[in-house]
Amino acid sequence: MTLAIFDLDNTLLAGDSDYLWGEFLVERGIVDGKAYKLENDRFYQDYKAGHLDIFEFQRFSLRPLRDNTMENLLDWRREFLESKILPIISPQSRQLVEQHRNAGDTLLIITATNAFVTSPIAQQFGIDHLIATEPERLDGHYTGEVEGEPSFKQGKVNRLRDWLHVHHEDLRGSWFYSDSHNDLPLLEAVEHPVAVDPDEILSGIARERNWRILQLHG
Repeated sequence: MTLAIFDLDNTLLAGDSDYLWGEFLVERGIVDGKAYKLENDRFYQDYKAGHLDIFEFQRFSLRPLRDNTMENLLDWRREFLESKILPIISPQSRQLVEQHRNAGDTLLIITATNAFVTSPIAQQFGIDHLIATEPERLDGHYTGEVEGEPSFKQGKVNRLRDWLHVHHEDLRGSWFYSDSHNDLPLLEAVEHPVAVDPDEILSGIARERNWRILQLHG
């Protein structure tokens, strides 16, 4: 069965859920507004430039999960989904997913953003399979650390290989949609790489290699 893999942030979404979650926490007064926003902005610029320290960023982004109750986190996440995420899911993104679903493809989202934030977003697309950075939990509470390897850059390929082994799938005929040059390792691993509203670096690479370029967000 053909695998259709989708990056999430700035690909299926017309925005970055990780960054927007940080913005949401600042707006709600859940974190130290000014300091948190400065760090959130810095990490986002590092990501776009291609030199993000993923472990440093995850320690930053997972701290609010560690420092708050699960009840509050789930309430905030529901509000975040309604206010920040649903407005940036375009009809074109939903149509792309449905195109692959109707073709009988296996659908998978793979994202560096943590699973707490992204699992309900995957549900919005009706996609059961999600590879995301996993926040570590101990006795039902988040520790603020990452469990296993973050699904970022080469880590996406490594995590996908593990998933393929468990699910008895392979990459024959596979598709991967992404906006970011950070995803080049996985784009190079599939049969059908597609650049979606690509950043400047990925746009240049896609044109050089005659990869398909898709505009979902105008």
